[in-house]
Amino acid sequence: MPRGLAGVVLRHDGAPGRRELARDLAGLCRRRRLVLAVAGDWRLAAAVGAGLHLREGRLADLPHGPGPPRGGVPPRWMRRLTASAHGRAGVLRAARAGVGITFVSPVFATASHPGGSGLGPRRWRQLARATVRCRRGALGGVSGASIRRLVPDCVAAGAIEALGV
Repeated sequence: MPRGLAGVVLRHDGAPGRRELARDLAGLCRRRRLVLAVAGDWRLAAAVGAGLHLREGRLADLPHGPGPPRGGVPPRWMRRLTASAHGRAGVLRAARAGVGITFVSPVFATASHPGGSGLGPRRWRQLARATVRCRRGALGGVSGASIRRLVPDCVAAGAIEALGV
């Protein structure tokens, strides 16, 4: 992954040793200049100095509600706030939360959504354009070839299968 331009989202909810995994992964990401975001757990994100990833733009994942906290500089994790969104409601929640990047998904058919065909480039663009306050990312069946179909609207991509993970 390109240094300074790539990152990792730690999901692994309920996994034994998640806190230790997050700590180890945070060290690895720092050494390799990768961004780390922890999904859905702002306390863990703050503890390891990572960003926070909101699933479906869930505001409940934030300790203080939508937007930046009152009366001060946002904590470090807040400056790297991302979200996933699978429909218009998720996109709008992500925008209200003030995320930097919303990953609209699934764009293409993917194993993580079995039996689904994905949004396709046209429907992805329609949803992504509702993210007027933040940058647009793509997730789901993304590869080096498929991402080209989303340019110039897409500034970020998430991948699992394309990385062989």
